[in-house]
Amino acid sequence: MITPDQSLSLKSLKPKIERLFDLSAAKIRSIARSWDPAKGTPVFTVQGRYTSRGWTEWTQGFQFGAALLQFDAAGDRRFLDDARRRIVALMASHVSHFGVHDHGFNNVSTYGNLLRLMRAGRVPEAPGERAFAELALKVSGAVQAARWSRTADGRGYIYSFNGPHSLFADTIRSLRSLALAHQLGHCLMGEMDRRISLLERLVHHAETTARYNIWYGEGRDAYDVRGRVAHESIFNTNDGHYRCPSSQQGYSPFTTWTRGLAWIMCGYAEQLEWIDTRSDAEMKPLGGRKTIEAMMTRAAAATCDFYVENTPPDGVPYWDTGAPGLAKMGDYLARPSDPFNAYEPVDSSAAAIAAQGLWRFGGYLDRKGRREGAYYQHLALVVADTLFREPYLSTDAKHQGLLLHSVYHRPNGWDYLPKGAKVPCGESSMWGDYHLRELALLLLREADNKRAPRFFDI
Repeated sequence: MITPDQSLSLKSLKPKIERLFDLSAAKIRSIARSWDPAKGTPVFTVQGRYTSRGWTEWTQGFQFGAALLQFDAAGDRRFLDDARRRIVALMASHVSHFGVHDHGFNNVSTYGNLLRLMRAGRVPEAPGERAFAELALKVSGAVQAARWSRTADGRGYIYSFNGPHSLFADTIRSLRSLALAHQLGHCLMGEMDRRISLLERLVHHAETTARYNIWYGEGRDAYDVRGRVAHESIFNTNDGHYRCPSSQQGYSPFTTWTRGLAWIMCGYAEQLEWIDTRSDAEMKPLGGRKTIEAMMTRAAAATCDFYVENTPPDGVPYWDTGAPGLAKMGDYLARPSDPFNAYEPVDSSAAAIAAQGLWRFGGYLDRKGRREGAYYQHLALVVADTLFREPYLSTDAKHQGLLLHSVYHRPNGWDYLPKGAKVPCGESSMWGDYHLRELALLLLREADNKRAPRFFDI
């Protein structure tokens, strides 16, 4: 399990964060110079160069969002100007994309970051640009909410690109798109001009995910371990009843794909922060603040605890907690993660996402007067300290990635296998790099006693 390190503090991490953003700048420029948009979206690296992988276009927002984070952290306006230009030129199709569950990734990372920078005073208010970004976020939230399957209990979920039967763990973080559209006063218009509340769909999706994609150690099945997460839940679309767990990117439906676990941790922590800013009157028709916050807190606590207990001491997990090769590695949870082992790859991108979840959830609990908040935030620092240095931080100027040892799709064999290696290692992903920057910016602001970035500060 992750081991506390009392020598760590925000102050001690600050030099590492500054070094990270120094390295980050050159990598963003390298991708911008070399990438041809006609090839699609950069997804992950092969021998240090970003490549595309046709599945769904879910990573372009991370590419341009990374430039906005770089500007926010270091103040170099060239990154802001380039991001603005590329968002206008290339992001419109993502706003109205009915075929994916990824709006929180693509559109909040771009249009959302632009608005956040305006509100923070980092970018001068431009009424035309603000209206443009707000409209994009309104449309994005409504389009995402329209991808809806009803469940037998009268609730429902945003279904994945697999189709109406499929609920992904990942999508908990796309609830940000619904949250921002609702915050901006928008709704989804249905047949006969029926107004559909985006807040209601947000809460119902969160409830359905918490009920079916997360286990709580209550005997639900023979593999019920508190905090375990299924990547996918399958429903009968004829009557809305739950049928079984599944997995697209994990080893099995009965093991935990650690990036899916991390999406859950981070997604619920962010939603708790957002719900805390909404009025009691908004919450009352949906069960009330107390009920909603209890549901999300339970989900976040269970998954954060599972992550801590099933991750090596330095905070970087292997790609799936039930991956078969782990049985050959002895007591792998008692020693630091090994990205160069001969049996199973680690997934540093899961660690970057999970660390933010630990930090935000800990901060939420601290504001509620709960002592365990400090515990989660300290463990987030342990994970961050590992990721902010070698062998996870990419210091090679020729490598376009920033966070090494990220894994995309292990079952499909999509990840690059270096010569002589037994498992994929040494490569980066758009989401891993983006979330490493997002984590670093969050901790940098906290270290400077400044307001930490929140997706809804627009």
